[in-house]
Amino acid sequence: MSTRDDILATVRANQPPPLALPQVPAFTANGEHKLDGFKAALLRMGGKVADAPPDADLDALVRALFPEAKVVCSATTEVAGNRALGDVKAPAELADVDVGIVRAAFGVAETGSVWLTEEELGINALAFLSQHLVVLLDPDCIVGNMHDAYRDRDRFDAGYGVFMTGPSATADIEGVLIHGAQGIRSLTAVLTAPRQPGR
Repeated sequence: MSTRDDILATVRANQPPPLALPQVPAFTANGEHKLDGFKAALLRMGGKVADAPPDADLDALVRALFPEAKVVCSATTEVAGNRALGDVKAPAELADVDVGIVRAAFGVAETGSVWLTEEELGINALAFLSQHLVVLLDPDCIVGNMHDAYRDRDRFDAGYGVFMTGPSATADIEGVLIHGAQGIRSLTAVLTAPRQPGR
């Protein structure tokens, strides 16, 4: 056994007993409308909101939102795209993606954030190398605040996860706000329930 193994074994043998997580009180204000709160917070952070089209044609919606897009890569079966995520062998191959599409696990009204893990993204870099990100979000999957989000711990059992709140931005240079400085230039949340299989 190495010195490293000795040290780790000693640490493991001397752990304090586990404690239950503390009860966190609810901080959501009475009557707070989560959907309106989410929209307002996302817009405040530079994001955009789009309602689902009446005919449920999400492919047409993406084409209408980004008519100049040449490479569209979707991590969800709800939108086809023209770059198959399954054909991507290395994350760097996503560098030319104009529009990436993903379905969020849930959204947070307080911050306008969406929660994405490797399960939703397929390839984590899709959320950062795409020029524009379209996030499909079920309005029924919006929680009030971060306390509500963390209340369901199973959501965070993932190797990788990220809260995204609007597009990348910086205001360090001469105090001018620039979107897309280090990542996506825009984030558009499309408020739509998941498409049922066979529809």
